[in-house]
Amino acid sequence: MAQSTPLAYLNGRYLPQTEARLTLHDAGFVWGATVTDLCRTFAGRPYRLDDHLRRFRRSCEIACVPLTASDEELAAVADHLTAHNAALLPPDGDLAVVFFTTPGPVGYYLGEPGGPGDGPPTLGVHTFPLPFARYHGLMRDGAVLVTPAVRHVPADCLDPRVKQRSRLSWWVAEHEARATEAGASALLLAADGCVTETAAANFLLVRGGAVLSPPRDAILNGVSLQVVEELCCDLGIPFAEQRLTVADCRAADEAMLAGTSFCLAGVRRLVVAWSGDHATTDLPWPGPFRMRLLCEWSRRVGVDIERQILSNR
Repeated sequence: MAQSTPLAYLNGRYLPQTEARLTLHDAGFVWGATVTDLCRTFAGRPYRLDDHLRRFRRSCEIACVPLTASDEELAAVADHLTAHNAALLPPDGDLAVVFFTTPGPVGYYLGEPGGPGDGPPTLGVHTFPLPFARYHGLMRDGAVLVTPAVRHVPADCLDPRVKQRSRLSWWVAEHEARATEAGASALLLAADGCVTETAAANFLLVRGGAVLSPPRDAILNGVSLQVVEELCCDLGIPFAEQRLTVADCRAADEAMLAGTSFCLAGVRRLVVAWSGDHATTDLPWPGPFRMRLLCEWSRRVGVDIERQILSNR
């Protein structure tokens, strides 16, 4: 196998990434039943892999999707793939490492025996180069968030702790956000009007010297969110979870997004679109709390995170 070919892992086999495919009757397609997780590397090494694997396994348990491999086996696969695939990157590049599993093939969907969950589950791991150019605007200009008419899926319909790919509501929400303002991302509200998260990141705001997050029982428990909480603790910055309203966001001293690929970005504008009046609030940006937290994060991983993103085209 050519050393210049990225590898992937699918159902117990390493193979060229271009050959890794799911069948048409896989439950990941037929039912939209795919549990996933994604971590990133720093200098070619997976970051907080244990936390991501713990969340991956918990997501599978809640979603009733079998995960047959142990954490040790998954970590070995991740190490093997990153060792091979990171060697194909340009200098200062890094990888995203994606884990996914589905209930496997739905036999009758292709005229074969068996129904959902009757066959072996599908398990895959692959990587892709972190698309730093995609995050230039976040770092250079700050994020623009739109609260669309689409609401966050209620916890009594689907537990928000599950990181999964049944994400049609997010697809529609993102289109509504970008129709409101080019380049914007959707910040979904819960049914009660409180703020939750974006499709790719946890939302945080700063008020009165404290960093505030929506309650974790209403959002995905992001690994980057955990990192922010740890950094706040070590830097002596109060951190708390509480219900946040649109009014809280408009009055914030600063707002941030925490996500695996870009770590921590600032928010410069919030547009409330669902009410029909498209009320816009410009938030303080760039914010000192985000810069302080990101500098410490960079120091701990040995990579200038913002410089890495902005210098890669």
